[in-house]
Amino acid sequence: MQSINIGILIAFLLYLFAMVAIGVWHYYKTQDLSDYILGGRQLNPWVTSMSSVASDMSGWMLMGLPGFAYVAGISAYWIAIGLALGTWLNWQFVAKRLRNYTQLANDSLTIPDFFENRFRDKSKSLRIISAIFIFIFFLVYTSSGFVAGGKLFNTVFGIPYLWSLIISAGVVVSYTFLGGFKAVCWTDFCQGVLMFIAVIAVPATGIYLIGGPSLTIQTLTTNFPEHLNMFTNPDGSNITFISIISLLAWGLGYFGQPHILVRFMAIRSAKEISAATKIAMTWIVFSLSAAVIIGLVGRVYIHPELTGSAIETVFMVMTEQFYVSFFAGVILSAILAAIMSTASSQLLVTASSIAQDFYQALIRKNASEQELVLVSRITVILVSILAIIVASNPDNLVLDLVAYAWAGFGAAFGPLVLVSLFWRNATRNGALAGIFVGGSTVLLWKYLGNPALYEIVPAFIASFLAIIIVSKLEGSPSQEILNEFKAFEKLNKEN
Repeated sequence: MQSINIGILIAFLLYLFAMVAIGVWHYYKTQDLSDYILGGRQLNPWVTSMSSVASDMSGWMLMGLPGFAYVAGISAYWIAIGLALGTWLNWQFVAKRLRNYTQLANDSLTIPDFFENRFRDKSKSLRIISAIFIFIFFLVYTSSGFVAGGKLFNTVFGIPYLWSLIISAGVVVSYTFLGGFKAVCWTDFCQGVLMFIAVIAVPATGIYLIGGPSLTIQTLTTNFPEHLNMFTNPDGSNITFISIISLLAWGLGYFGQPHILVRFMAIRSAKEISAATKIAMTWIVFSLSAAVIIGLVGRVYIHPELTGSAIETVFMVMTEQFYVSFFAGVILSAILAAIMSTASSQLLVTASSIAQDFYQALIRKNASEQELVLVSRITVILVSILAIIVASNPDNLVLDLVAYAWAGFGAAFGPLVLVSLFWRNATRNGALAGIFVGGSTVLLWKYLGNPALYEIVPAFIASFLAIIIVSKLEGSPSQEILNEFKAFEKLNKEN
């Protein structure tokens, strides 16, 4: 094991202590299930926006995306463009409507809960199938965060990879277990600020040390000309149209991410969505742009060349070379922030879904609020253990795991969220068909489809068509549903 830098260790410990302290603080403020999984719908615009983007980006923004840019150059901006566009569309067209409809539809606390109330599904089928896909894809998604944590502690401190997984998972579990949604959102707010500072500071420092923007670009032009062409692969070949579509299609995933959508549901007023949108978009544009630049600067600055899964350590390697002791620890803590903000959100959504959409729906219909909170907390621990097992292979690439889970949620839930909010004539069976077809297509595409096309594209289209076709065949929904949709549209105009 390499010698441990005391300054970096102190910075990490202070950061981890602060996050756990927030969890302990909110433990005593959590009164019921609504508090634990939705914060009582009392988030202000700053916390809502920063929490949504921090939980969105995860460790892949400081590891996966810079690593991809390190290899592929500015063609990585196709992903960034897709994500920025998807973020804006989600805030612009989904946030307000979802906030209003979930409260109107029997004060729905989770996405599966909303689907059941929206379509008057007394069979619990929508809840159950949604909970199954949430469990499957969040298990993979949470694993990606733990992989990033394992690589972080292994690279910085030389701690064996498995122990690194356990350490990073342990901290996330502690404050999620204790404080629930409010703790997760307030830690996300702090983590979002730290991530923003780090993602801007590291490439700026690298460019300065290289000799300025001109010399950096000149070196890239001379040694890696393909890195400055958005239409060129690292091997010099042209990027295909399908590849560009696949990279841009990351933006489709936003409409179906439960850990992001739940932030819209929790803001204290739909009237504050506009302010939150501006904050979120400013963060997204600057952060994604800087993350790609990290990979480009790393290609010039780092010698010898990084290979294999080590490409995703480019941010860490640069930080350790740029800064000394405690300051390096502060910057590296941003990776922890990215990992923890997303993993905690995913654990909480999974826990709330299992507690309310599975346990209460099938096992204990009359379970008390305190019992459901306890089930949620136990689920956090169990899912974390399974995620550690999935993440135990150190050769896993963070970006690959995230891409798979992102596509799963985007296709299983995205089309249904949009249809639920904009089309009055959607039916319960159409909703079931959309979730099943979208999620299943993602699971099968890598084995049966074209690996060159990102699985979210065919799966999203198939899910959307399944909802429309089955709903049309079934006929008009009940008058009760139509009346509620009319009241929902009126509420949107008033807010």
